[in-house]
Amino acid sequence: MQELTHYINGQHVKGTSGRFSDVFNPATGEVQAKCPLASVEEMNTAVAAAQAAQPAWAATNPQRRARVMMEFVRLLNRDMDKLAEALSREHGKTFPDAKGDIQRGLEVVEYCIGAPQLLKGEFTDGAGPGIDIYSMRQALGVTAGITPFNFPAMIPMWMFAPALACGNAFILKPSERDPSVPLMLAELMEEAGLPKGILQVVNGDKVAVDAILDHEVIQSIGFVGSTPIAQYIYGRGCSNGKRVQCFGGAKNHMIIMPDADMDQAADALIGAGYGAAGERCMAISVAVPVGDETADRLIEKLVPRIEKLKVGPYTAGNDVDYGPVVTAEAKKRILGLIETGIAQGAKLVVDGRDFKLQGYEDGFFVGPHLFDHVTPDMDIYTQEIFGPVLSTVRAASYEEALKLAMDHEYGNGTAIFTRDGDAARDFAARVNVGMVGINVPIPVPLAYHTFGGWKKSGFGDLNQHGPDSFKFYTRTKTVTARWPSGIKEGGEFNFKPMD
Repeated sequence: MQELTHYINGQHVKGTSGRFSDVFNPATGEVQAKCPLASVEEMNTAVAAAQAAQPAWAATNPQRRARVMMEFVRLLNRDMDKLAEALSREHGKTFPDAKGDIQRGLEVVEYCIGAPQLLKGEFTDGAGPGIDIYSMRQALGVTAGITPFNFPAMIPMWMFAPALACGNAFILKPSERDPSVPLMLAELMEEAGLPKGILQVVNGDKVAVDAILDHEVIQSIGFVGSTPIAQYIYGRGCSNGKRVQCFGGAKNHMIIMPDADMDQAADALIGAGYGAAGERCMAISVAVPVGDETADRLIEKLVPRIEKLKVGPYTAGNDVDYGPVVTAEAKKRILGLIETGIAQGAKLVVDGRDFKLQGYEDGFFVGPHLFDHVTPDMDIYTQEIFGPVLSTVRAASYEEALKLAMDHEYGNGTAIFTRDGDAARDFAARVNVGMVGINVPIPVPLAYHTFGGWKKSGFGDLNQHGPDSFKFYTRTKTVTARWPSGIKEGGEFNFKPMD
């Protein structure tokens, strides 16, 4: 049995708390490793090392810090297959999806190579008689991130890359369900030239999280996970005087207008609804066709596509559409919500409850499901299922479809499929959701824009990556300078008597 470690001050360090969490192979259901769960003392050790190392890193000029990011990008490309294999083995993603996870993180690192430009301040010459005013962006100090299981490469890089580029040290508390890739990333950052102690990986559970929230040295915290935990971290972190950004749950709607290309819409729903077994905060879990005729045409297109989906382990080849969910508990919860949906009156059009994969009977596989005639009062509509389940809610009009997306408590992402530019523009302008796709099913912005949801999907004033990340990981200092007239008037050679 492999025993994983923490990564503290440039070294792999065995856990000393005596507490461990099982790391499963989701395809087989077998425990493949033990992950140490840190004590408060272990977290304090990591923070102390980060605090000691950070001032010298912050004093390193931004261009040299950017060169470390450049080398890290090269190393990520060099080790892409190795990282993807480790990610697939612990998470269950298909191999191409695992590489996509790494790639989207890598793109944020590429953006952070522009740190010298992004960290430039402002200057006003002659703001008053002999007075200049200028601003500086300076690192916060020691920062931290708490990241989820579903993107064990991408989301850590979304956090630590801008934090480090700004001159901070960073404590990463990854998910204990798939911690190997974050540990590998820390090794690669140091191979790229990052000084020891600047990026620490401390595995743990709520004990480690609370230690981060309460540690007076840690200046900021980033979090991605469920909304209840996001609210807890945001509230406790802010009350302790920290800068906090938290991103929670989602229930992403895709509106399909009668004029939409139905084949395009159906293909988009298949990828966005069932990719990564639905374990994405940007998954489309609700299809909203406008009009019964549109709904009937959509269902007719979806059913054969869903029935052809190939479900299996990542080792079965690149034509696998999605793999297992992450744990047995996740599988049990998904199947429980499916039963609730049936009991509450939704029509199960594609039933994947009896799905079994020969040779992998103990794996955490869930077959694809499609519901029709779902209503807003049903649990499968109100709750984030986080599984391969697509719900169809029929809307009688565009306004009713828009209202569904706007009335839901989550506001992470949404999309509209239509050929009508007026409808698309109206939807984008009015919908109270943070990320909008127009004929794009998963509207995740590219690295040089920002990522963030509204309503109960996001807590905090600044989003992830893009320009917001450089604002989040720095403080602005404004200097007003006045220099009295001096040596420029020339030297004084005469003896000046006392007055």
